[in-house]
Amino acid sequence: MAEPTTPRRVDVEVPVGDVAVPGILTLPPAAVGMVVFAHGSGSGRLSPRNNAVADVLHRAGIGTLLIDLLTAEEEREDLITRRLRFDIPLLARRVIGAIDWLAAGPAVGDLPPDIQDLPTGCFGASTGAAAALVAAADRPHRVAAVVSRSGRPDLAGEALSRVSAPTLLIVGSRDPEVIQLNRQAQVALGGVSRLEIVPGAGHMFEETGTLENAAVLTRDWFQEHLVATTR
Repeated sequence: MAEPTTPRRVDVEVPVGDVAVPGILTLPPAAVGMVVFAHGSGSGRLSPRNNAVADVLHRAGIGTLLIDLLTAEEEREDLITRRLRFDIPLLARRVIGAIDWLAAGPAVGDLPPDIQDLPTGCFGASTGAAAALVAAADRPHRVAAVVSRSGRPDLAGEALSRVSAPTLLIVGSRDPEVIQLNRQAQVALGGVSRLEIVPGAGHMFEETGTLENAAVLTRDWFQEHLVATTR
């Protein structure tokens, strides 16, 4: 039977504590790593920006798991109260649940059973970046690298000092308040870190070429700090 030449995409239900959240698991042929995506405020697994970054990772042989951090009922509540999108402990528990689910080697469709053997990283945007960093602090032996785009790493609080995974902070040059928050958070990070400011980019990275720039930075960071660690 011929080996697949395109990434395999499977819709999944990921158990996270006492609930399950929908996700999209994509695995390229001969995958060399896996990245869990934590979206930002009011977004989810279908985020066009996160999926654009994920596509770049797929072409580099890195698999992805994009999940909704809130259930459908919680999303309805959050649209009214805007409370849960800033509940970092809750969001972090969901990211940790996804990491643990992958580590347990889930039986998903026709995907190979050795997913749990792939090195795992986290990518977070906005408040999802804080959740990803808390997850990295709580799962230091499972999270090998972290990338934050337009993130709020400052919301990770005391967990920052416990993050040992190499962390890349990507911020747009037209997002001065978030640049300052990232600079402050970087000082508190316990491991190797780098702050990359993308010229001409605003908070949403909607300007021509800026999201592509961020995706390349993300790919290169994971290739250096996630994939290279297994070679």
